[in-house]
Order: sequence, then structure tokens, then C-alpha cells
Amino acid sequence: MYDVLIVGGGPAGLTAAIYACRAGWRTLLIEAGAFGGQATTTDWIENYPGFAAGISGPDLMAEFYQQAERLGCSFLLTEVKSLIKDGNLIKLVSEEKEVVGKVAIIATGARPRELGVKGEKEFHGKGVSYCATCDGFFYRDKKVVVVGGGNAAVKEALFLSKIAREIVLLHRRDQLRADQILAEQVQKTEKINIRWSTVLEEIKGSDKIEVVRLRNLKSGKEEEMAIEGVFIYVGMEPVTEFLGNEFKKTQGYLVTDQFLRTNLPGIFAIGDCREKEARQIATAVGDGASVMVGVEAYLQDALFLGGN
Repeated sequence: MYDVLIVGGGPAGLTAAIYACRAGWRTLLIEAGAFGGQATTTDWIENYPGFAAGISGPDLMAEFYQQAERLGCSFLLTEVKSLIKDGNLIKLVSEEKEVVGKVAIIATGARPRELGVKGEKEFHGKGVSYCATCDGFFYRDKKVVVVGGGNAAVKEALFLSKIAREIVLLHRRDQLRADQILAEQVQKTEKINIRWSTVLEEIKGSDKIEVVRLRNLKSGKEEEMAIEGVFIYVGMEPVTEFLGNEFKKTQGYLVTDQFLRTNLPGIFAIGDCREKEARQIATAVGDGASVMVGVEAYLQDALFLGGN
């Protein structure tokens, strides 16, 4: 029996684990993939306080993990398939085992959204990627496409410019949505060729990507381009499908109140899986710390047993 069960080992979940363990609660953190979450796929982080020169995502998350471990957090690598309310207790079920706790904190984050074009699924892992930091090494001196116009797409295009021969950045609008400093930087980088008002229609090849079909939204003109890799950054979607319809959601994101409580008593949500405006490492960390106010009150004060 655990006091606190945390599902998801990204910045939010690891921060919650640190605070829960410091409060003396028996805590288990469950992660399906790599501890650190999406932050581990970030090459370099310059906007997290305390690191004037910046720090790599993997290094920052390693520090989070080690701190939680030192404070006594237990860890379990498995994918939670379902959550069951059993009276005042909460049961998390995976293929390997079941664990029971008094409180559950959902910190499953979000995953890259698929573009939904022909050939995307077929070539996933064979030239289609959603993480340049993870897979960029394989495209040294090659020509690749990056799809998107936000911060993630621009950052990854800049990262790839250190590796690939040429980067074609496809954006469906005629102006980047990325922060101005990033937009200016990408437009000044010689290796990056921005194709405005252009969308990816199809990915073709045999065993690997060979050609992509593009369409200009203004002229309607289509063309094929020889390419060796496609990196897609068109937003994120929450990892909440394992939670049933009894949970209140907006477009899949869990709805919470000011105490980060969901609509079910004893179940909280933090980080990128919940409905909110800003999704950054710093805001995820803030959620991980803030949720403890509600968790402590729930565990100690009957006033909180009614949920939100």
C-alpha cells in the first residue's frame, strides 16, 4: 500500500515524487518509457532557471531522477493500462502487476501528434521521426524535411542544421509561430530552406523514404522532392486514453481545479496532460510542487474527500 501513486516520470511527476517523499509519504512513481519524459528529447535548454549557460534535457532530468531516488522514491517501469477506484483506495493496473494507493497523481504528459498523411505510419522509424535529438545522428550530411512552424519545429530544424546537409522547413502559413528570437535565427541559417504556405501530402519509398509530395496552399501546385528523412512537429496530444469516460476532459486533457484535483476524489493531474495554457518544463515543475497542497489536504482533511 502506497500513500502516493504517480503515473508519469517527466518533470512534473519527478517533482511531485521529490515533494511527496520529503513529506514522508510512501511514494511509487510509474513510468512506461524513459524517466524524464519529453524533456529528455530536448538537446539544449536555456530557459530553465538556475543554469546560466544552459543544460541538456537528459542531464537536467537525470538530476531530477537522482534527487527523487535519494529521497526514497520507489520506481516501476511499466505501462498503466487502467485506473480503478476501489472505495477510498485507487488501483493502478498494468500487464505485469497491480498497485494500490491512497492518492493518484496523473503526470503522463503529452506525445507528438501525428500529421496523418499517407506513408507516415509505414515509414515511422524508417525515416519518419518526431525527435531530431533522438534520431538526428542518422541523417548526417543528408537532406531532410521538418514539418511545423512553432518553437519545437524551429528548435529541431536548428539542431538538425548541425548534422544534416540541408533542411527544408515546411510551414502551412506565411509566418512562423515560433518565438521571434528563434524565428530570426532559423531564417538566418544557410542550411535551412523555408517553404511557406506548403504542406506535406505524402511520403513515398521502398524500404526507406525516397520522395515526399508537397502542395502549395496558395497556388495548389504539387511537386515531388527527393528526401531522406521527415521530422514532424505539429503539436502534442495528451496521454490520457487509459483513463475512462468518468474523467472530465477537454480534447483529451484532464480538467482540474485550483488544487489540481480532477473530478474524481483522490486523483490529481499535473503537467502537460492537464488542461492549461502554458506547457513548459518550468510550469510542469510548478504543478509538481503545487499539487502537494491538495494531496496533503486530501490525506489529512475530510473536507477534501468530495473532490472538486
